[in-house]
Amino acid sequence: MPDASAVTAAVLDDMREESDELDLLVAGLSAHEWASPTPAEGWTVAHQIAHLNWTDEVALIAATEPDAFPAEVERALAAPATFVDEAAEAAVAALTPEALLVEWRAGRARLQEALRAAPAGAKLPWYGPPMSVASMATARLMETWAHGQDIADALGVTRTPTARLRHVARIGVRARDYAYLVRGLRPPAEEFRVELLGGDGGLTVYGPEDAAQRVTGPLLDFCLLVTQRAHRDDLAVEAVGEDAGRWLDIAQAFAGPGGPGRTRQADR
Repeated sequence: MPDASAVTAAVLDDMREESDELDLLVAGLSAHEWASPTPAEGWTVAHQIAHLNWTDEVALIAATEPDAFPAEVERALAAPATFVDEAAEAAVAALTPEALLVEWRAGRARLQEALRAAPAGAKLPWYGPPMSVASMATARLMETWAHGQDIADALGVTRTPTARLRHVARIGVRARDYAYLVRGLRPPAEEFRVELLGGDGGLTVYGPEDAAQRVTGPLLDFCLLVTQRAHRDDLAVEAVGEDAGRWLDIAQAFAGPGGPGRTRQADR
């Protein structure tokens, strides 16, 4: 069985690589391209990077000043529908794209350093349940990939899926019950079987092999679903069983209220 510290280090390496890949996508953009609208209503490419930078900053607080994190939760609870948008808008208004890029690079480097220095077994506070360092890194990778998808869509860029998608899928599966609870619903008692085929032909599986409720499909499509970057009807993710089908309608890999998701391509 792999050593826990080695597993955490590997996730942190993947987290850094995900950010570096997105950095390559935005580093050479013109001012006009930074202002391009993304599929997230009201958000430009700059808003997407500003949000990632802000989330890295609050993750750094969680890792280095956990006693101060409840104040961040209070701010979120005071304006649950707007606090994320307000943080992104404030950064875009205050910083040029060049300055925003510098801040994002410095912030994610500080977060990498802090997470690597965190004590073994540490539990970091967050807007949802507390997380291990590996889980925090997975969450940051997931969000970087998801917002990177918004940017790629805005720029008309098709990204090549990587093996890092397994982290996005894992957090989506582990957040199954949270997706129910955040909507005031009771999670199913039984585990689901999830089988996802990667572009390399490899299979990523979760849950018991004999589970009655099952989800299958391409790894990329499942990741787009749980990050709510595409509508279920536009993806090749299939469910067997009523409970599994219901989950695919509400699945989310992120903390906080369930998002509105994306409209079907046919309705745009």
